[in-house]
Amino acid sequence: MFKDLHETIQAYKARDPAARSALEILLLYPGVKAVRSHRRAHWCYEHNLKFLARWISQHARRRTGIEIHPGAKIGRRLVIDHGMGIVIGETAEIGDDCLIYHGVTLGGTGKDQGKRHPTIGNNVLIGTGAKVLGPFRVGDNCRIAAGSVVLTEIPPNCTAVGVPARIVQRGGAREDYVSEVDQVSVPDPVAVELQFIKEQLEAINLSLKK
Repeated sequence: MFKDLHETIQAYKARDPAARSALEILLLYPGVKAVRSHRRAHWCYEHNLKFLARWISQHARRRTGIEIHPGAKIGRRLVIDHGMGIVIGETAEIGDDCLIYHGVTLGGTGKDQGKRHPTIGNNVLIGTGAKVLGPFRVGDNCRIAAGSVVLTEIPPNCTAVGVPARIVQRGGAREDYVSEVDQVSVPDPVAVELQFIKEQLEAINLSLKK
């Protein structure tokens, strides 16, 4: 337990420039409180204490604004920045070393049975307000830009942007991938396509003039 807390505190220090001390992170950060409560709720859920598990999760939701279903599986060193409005569904799975911003939903579409929520790989960054909906996998080392809606599987080492989300970058895996939190310079796939169409039209116009 103490090892897990130490790893979590170090992860917050590395990824949140506003973090000033271990005590502040441990006592005041809602993401830390939400995940610690989830560990207890998940234990109860796994031991068929479903009512108690839900009670713990709902109490944590009221305290933190973060709703994590007791059935969800969460890896080590998860960093939740701000956290308000995050919803994580019952069959969702999150790997190690992930970074999730506020307003994120790991949910379902209402069309699936059994496994209904996404599986998030290791070292994944999910930007503010992004929605990942469905029982598919987001691969290791991926970045999902703010406001994106992901409805299909994302391969490892990719950046996805837009509604619905499209892959705009492949490859580029490296250590401590989620410490690169730049969500501004990712390309807009719609703008890229419009630029391509514009270039094609200009080429056609030039050919007609000749």
